[in-house]
Amino acid sequence: MYVGPRHGPPRPLSLSGVLRRSAPQVKACRCVRQPSWVYRGMEADRSAKAEALRALGIFQRATPDQLWRMLRPGDRHDRCTRDTLNALKETGMVRVEGRLKSGHQLWVLTEAGHREAKGLLPRSVRISALCKQKYDTRGRPIPGQGYDEHAAAVTLTAAVLTGAGFGTPLSWQTEIAHKLPYGYTQYADLTMRAPGAGVPAMLLEVDRVNEPVDEPVDKLRRYTDWFELLAPKADPNKEKAARGTAVHDFRLWSRIHSATGHEGYVPVAFVFTGKTAAQRESRMRCLERAGRRYFAGEPYPGRGEGITAVDYHQPVPVVVTELERITADPAGAAGKVWRRLGREERQTLAEALDNPDGDRLHAVRLKGARRRAEREAAEREARRPVCARCGAKFTDEHWEFLLGRGRSWGDRTDELCGPCRDEYFARLEAERVARREVEEAAVQEVAEVEVKKGRGLFGRRR
Repeated sequence: MYVGPRHGPPRPLSLSGVLRRSAPQVKACRCVRQPSWVYRGMEADRSAKAEALRALGIFQRATPDQLWRMLRPGDRHDRCTRDTLNALKETGMVRVEGRLKSGHQLWVLTEAGHREAKGLLPRSVRISALCKQKYDTRGRPIPGQGYDEHAAAVTLTAAVLTGAGFGTPLSWQTEIAHKLPYGYTQYADLTMRAPGAGVPAMLLEVDRVNEPVDEPVDKLRRYTDWFELLAPKADPNKEKAARGTAVHDFRLWSRIHSATGHEGYVPVAFVFTGKTAAQRESRMRCLERAGRRYFAGEPYPGRGEGITAVDYHQPVPVVVTELERITADPAGAAGKVWRRLGREERQTLAEALDNPDGDRLHAVRLKGARRRAEREAAEREARRPVCARCGAKFTDEHWEFLLGRGRSWGDRTDELCGPCRDEYFARLEAERVARREVEEAAVQEVAEVEVKKGRGLFGRRR
C-alpha cells in the first residue's frame, strides 16, 4: 500500500521492492536452505512483472486480454496476467486508466513504472510517452481520454501476432516516422522485426474502415516514395545503373531496416477491422485495384522464349488480412489468414511474402531456356551441310543464303562451301579467259594468213 493523500499517486517502489513484497514470505535461517520451488516461483514472478512492464513501455496502454495474448498465449485465460498487473499496482508501478466499452480495464504505467520499464528495455527500442495521471479541482483522478478504438486495434494486432510466434514484445515499435522530401511524414502504426519467424522487417497499418477509400492507397504511395529515397552520399548514377538487388544498396531504407530475404522493399501489411465482413472485403478489393502500380511486378524479358517470371525488385509487397479473421482462426496469425495483393488464395504470412514466380523461377527458366538453346543448336549443327569438295561445314551466312534463295536444280555449286565455290567460279572464269584468248589468237592468225596472201606476186601487180 502507499502513504499519501487520499486521491494522490501511490508511493513508488523499485522492481526489487516489488519482488520483495509480492514474493512468498518464507522465513529463512542459516542452517536451512529454501526449497527450489520458492526460487523458481520468485524467478517466474520477476519475469512476468518485467514482461508486463516492457510491454506497457512499448505500447503505452493495454488491457489484460491483450497482454495475455501477447505474453502468455499458452494460458487458457488472462487470470495470471491480471494477477501480475494487480501486484504491480500495489507497488505503484501501474494503474488503471479507465475501462473500455468491452468491459476490459485499461492499464498504463505510472511515473515510477515508466522509469523502471525504460531501464528494462534495450536502448534500440523506443519507450512510449508517459500517460500522466490528471486530477480535478477536488483531487480526484480524471479517467484518461486519449485511448480510442484504433489504438486498441493496433495493440491487439501486435498481441495476436506475438502470440502466434512472430517475435516478442521487443520486436515491435509504434508510430515510426518516415519523412518524405515534400514535407510529409508517414507514421507506421506498427513496425515488426521478427527474423526468427522469417519476417526481418514489416510495416503494419490498421484500418478500421472508417476513413476515405483513397487513404490506404495514399499510404502505399507514400511508402513507395520513401523506399525510393537515396541514402546519404549515394551516387545517383550508380543507382540508376544498378540492377536487381544491387539497387537497394543505394536506398535509404536499407540503412534503417534489415534485408527482407525476398525481392522488393520492406513488406507492408494492412489489417482491416470493424464494420462488416463485406465492407472489409470491398475495402481490400479497392486497395488492390487502385494500388496495383505500387505492388505489381514487371515481367522479365524473354516471355516469348518461355520465361514467365516476374521482377519483384522494385514493387512493395503488400499483404492484407482482417483482425476478426485472425482471432477466429485456430492457428491465429500463423494460419492461412493472409492474402498477397495480386493473388486470390489465402496463405500463411511466410507463403504470402514469398515470390515463387520471381527470381527463383527466372533462374530455373533461364537455365531451361539455355539448355533448350543448346539442344536446338546441336540439332541445327547436325543438319548443317558439308562441302562436297573439302568436307568443311557451311558457314551460317552461306547456309542462310542458300535457305533463303533455295537450291537450283542441277546447280552443283550449292554443294560447295563458300571458298570452294569461289575457287570453282574462279577456275571457270580462268578457263573462259583462256578459251577466249585461244579463239582470239586463232582469229588473228587467220587474219595474218589472209594478209600474207594479199601481198603475193599477183597482188603486187595490181
